[in-house]
Amino acid sequence: MSVLQNLGRSALCITQGYLLGSLNTGIILSKSLYHRDIRNEGSGNAGATNMARTFGWESGLAVLLGDMLKTEVAVAIGRKLVPGVKGLVLSGLSCLVGHCRPAFYQHRGGKGVSVGAALALILDPKVFGSGILTFLMGALTSHKVSVGSIAAAASLPVSAALAKKSTLCLVFTGYIAAIILYRHRGNIQRLLKKEEPDFHFGSAVESIS
Repeated sequence: MSVLQNLGRSALCITQGYLLGSLNTGIILSKSLYHRDIRNEGSGNAGATNMARTFGWESGLAVLLGDMLKTEVAVAIGRKLVPGVKGLVLSGLSCLVGHCRPAFYQHRGGKGVSVGAALALILDPKVFGSGILTFLMGALTSHKVSVGSIAAAASLPVSAALAKKSTLCLVFTGYIAAIILYRHRGNIQRLLKKEEPDFHFGSAVESIS
């Protein structure tokens, strides 16, 4: 395969990952089911936590699974275009960027936790499992989902290193962690000021029409 063909496949891998990542499940479901934009509710974030807080745990779970599924699809296509770990890295990171800065929704998306979780699962179930345990420990002890998300993101490169993944995979998990932590910068500021609210499920009963 020529250099131009390789570049073309890499470009397609990145583009499809970004576009699939831009299909934000939270925005789609909130508008189609509740006729409201989740970005105008609660924390203003288009992610599973805000959906659960605003419309109930079922909506939050649906968004989590939807965002993880789109990530799986993006990576599957990406690996067809660019085999191996390189395909995972290119399609995975572009999907994460698309989720956070979606082309179809004024570049206002989620914080990347669900996509990051899906990428960890694809990379290595042990890395994913470690991230889940870290998330639960952080969230349950603090009663704040943001603490669990921040801790889980920060743990990804460490878990990948302990699992003896390649240097490329370590860089990959480092980028995932950096993007998620950056997207949580507002939460981190509120935590430092002790202003971050505890998590409570919302109810969507009165919202459905």
